[in-house]
Amino acid sequence: MGDRPSARKRVWYPGPVDSRAEILLQDLCFGEGPRWHDERLWFSDMHEPAVKTVDLEGRMEVRFEVPGRPSGLGWLPDGRLLVVSMTDRKVLRMDPAGLVLHADLSALAGHDCNDMVTDGTGRSYVGNFGFDFHDPKAENRPAELVLVTPEGEARVVARDLLFPNGSVITPDGRTLVVGESFGARLTAFDVEDDGSLGGRRLWAKLERAVPDGICLDAEGAIWVASPLGNDVLRVREGGEVTHRVTCSQNAIACILGGPDGRHLLVCTSSTTRPEECRAQRPARIEVARVDVPGAGWP
Repeated sequence: MGDRPSARKRVWYPGPVDSRAEILLQDLCFGEGPRWHDERLWFSDMHEPAVKTVDLEGRMEVRFEVPGRPSGLGWLPDGRLLVVSMTDRKVLRMDPAGLVLHADLSALAGHDCNDMVTDGTGRSYVGNFGFDFHDPKAENRPAELVLVTPEGEARVVARDLLFPNGSVITPDGRTLVVGESFGARLTAFDVEDDGSLGGRRLWAKLERAVPDGICLDAEGAIWVASPLGNDVLRVREGGEVTHRVTCSQNAIACILGGPDGRHLLVCTSSTTRPEECRAQRPARIEVARVDVPGAGWP
């Protein structure tokens, strides 16, 4: 299975830099799951642990806390927010009265749950670590992708993924692409009418990069944040890298947003270790302008 990314040699992607991101917000613990919604960026400050928002002027607001550490975010068609609670392996739902259980994945997910993508019908796909990522002695194990229906029913729809992380769904709802961090690849599936996944195939093999958070644009290319370096790469199916945006520190996750969908917003951090994140608060939100707007989900 190979080394986990934190154990690998730090690398820099070769080639020209198309643009450099500017810092929008700093003094965060560890940003994850960025989503553009309601004219602002929503994200999980995982190790604080809280869900926060920030607008393009840098005005930040703490929305609510998630004791089990928040990660992936999504919305049901009626506007209710879903959030992954990592350590207890649940998806929570923000109802008018507060956070409630939407789905319990503890019997389905091999380890801490992580990122999530929610489509326009309210179906959510949740990845997990597969093993204790923060224990250097833990054996790397493959993990599952779990489907959660809008009603909160859950089942495994893909197995043997090497640390399934950020995912995207195409605008027609028919294709899901997931980043396998420890496989250094993007893997595609056909989405069936009932939400099941089939037709598994390689979408792109990545060189000098490890996919963490990802997002899709209107030309079908995927922006890939790679925590091995400071770069966010725009990748076409097959693996061609067309653009490169460089940040001030390691790129963790990204989303296309803003009024015209052409703001690339990136969660960055100089460390992934929870104790260092809480002590140093090194994480930032950075932003760059790009040519092609976002599409699909998230």
